[in-house]
Amino acid sequence: MSSPAPFRHAVRVYWEDTDAGGIVFYANYLKYFERARTEWLRSLGVQQQALRETVGAMFVVGDTQLRFLRPARLDDLLDVTAVLREAGRASLQLAQQAWRGTELLAEGEIRIGCVDATTLRPRRIPDSILQALHA
Repeated sequence: MSSPAPFRHAVRVYWEDTDAGGIVFYANYLKYFERARTEWLRSLGVQQQALRETVGAMFVVGDTQLRFLRPARLDDLLDVTAVLREAGRASLQLAQQAWRGTELLAEGEIRIGCVDATTLRPRRIPDSILQALHA
């Protein structure tokens, strides 16, 4: 069985993303990965603000593991990917990568958990989202 095709999201590196040397500050890869995850969910019909307002749920990052391989620089156009590795009852495990052309720059494993928007306690991922993930 082959892995699902990764979701792809283009991200341009702006001046504000770089350090004094014109290289992307390492923590900004977390922002790029967040944007790709948000757009991945949106592509599945899940809008996070609507999820919070209508269901009272939201996703939060519970764990990250990142590896940096090569630097991205000012004005680079990155291809940031997201692939679902595992869907549990209350959390999702994703693999994410940042590419510049065919060159892998950074990769990570991210676990996001579904929580109650008011109490921030873990809760089940809504069935509609799990169904969209497995469609």
